[in-house]
Amino acid sequence: MKRTVCALASGGLDSCVMLAELARRYRNVHPVFIRYGLVWETAELRHLRKFLHAAKIPRVGSLTVLDLPVRGLYGAHWSTTGRKVPRARTPDEAVYLPGRNLLLLSKAAVFCALNKIDTIAVGSLNHNPFPDATPRFFREFAAVACRALDSRVEVISPFRALSKEEVIHRGHRLGLPLHLSFSCIAPRRGLHCGQCNKCAERQGAFLDAGIEDRTRYGTTRLRRS
Repeated sequence: MKRTVCALASGGLDSCVMLAELARRYRNVHPVFIRYGLVWETAELRHLRKFLHAAKIPRVGSLTVLDLPVRGLYGAHWSTTGRKVPRARTPDEAVYLPGRNLLLLSKAAVFCALNKIDTIAVGSLNHNPFPDATPRFFREFAAVACRALDSRVEVISPFRALSKEEVIHRGHRLGLPLHLSFSCIAPRRGLHCGQCNKCAERQGAFLDAGIEDRTRYGTTRLRRS
């Protein structure tokens, strides 16, 4: 087994399952949640804490929460206001957050350098279309971070070849409480709204995986035509 990895944990399906997979390869998995100040993060962080408490994954340490506010940068963006949130039938490009991985990885890289951790894991999947989620970007970012911090940093994306359905299957086989993960960008009363782009992606992935979706939704679930 390898030594220590910093896992960027958003609370979503992908990062929650990734924590369990990393724990099979590393002696110490250090989950890090980076708080941007976006409208769904309070519910997301609460779900992540519940997931970690319920899953009790060996070798996964205590959650670290770091702040990286972007409200002043993003302005009146849907992610900070909660208005005109991308709905179920919008394309993936509609949920793009400019520079998200660049900012997250920069904060994580400094954290790792200060704590003598040389690997950062992100939960990007094979369908991710954004320029800051490619293997090339991760390699080039790591090279710049190494020079800037005078410290060894590697960025890995262990799920980059997987679909969300395959991630769900992995989590199901490991017996993880997948219903406690959180994927919504317009939560209602702390629950998944059931109507946004990310809820639709989540529901569709469970259907395609043929696995019961035990997620609590704040409204009636979408129905496929």
